[in-house]
Amino acid sequence: MTALHLVLGIAVFALNLAAGGWGAWRWYRVEPSPAFWRLARAGQAALLAQVAVGVALLAAGERPANGLHYLYGLLPVAVAFIAEQLRVASAETVLEARGVPSARAVGELPEGDQRSIVRAIVRRELGVMTVAALVVAALALRAGAVAGGLG
Repeated sequence: MTALHLVLGIAVFALNLAAGGWGAWRWYRVEPSPAFWRLARAGQAALLAQVAVGVALLAAGERPANGLHYLYGLLPVAVAFIAEQLRVASAETVLEARGVPSARAVGELPEGDQRSIVRAIVRRELGVMTVAALVVAALALRAGAVAGGLG
């Protein structure tokens, strides 16, 4: 099961790095990306699977060589959770900044303004989740390093 934990850790790193890189490119280009969201969600799923295997290893009496592994193993979950909360707040933040009282009021604006607001919301969500993916990738790499799996 330790090998599975290592493989999942590599998957968490690789998927989040890919999501972060692709998301950064699409954010820069101000273009939405369904592929980014698939990568980001796959990275989150791999993270949850890795945490579940880690808990099972702990229950079986396995311990990492360095106690910092726990910190670097659990911080990505917190980062992902906080990022999701910020993502959810993106629409409200954009609407407030533009002086639009509600999502319903967006529908009453001219079509060009509606598109501009939607684009700003999508870009903000993409930016938040891109940063989170890159932080999770860095933490996954560090978790592997302190556990002895990467050097």
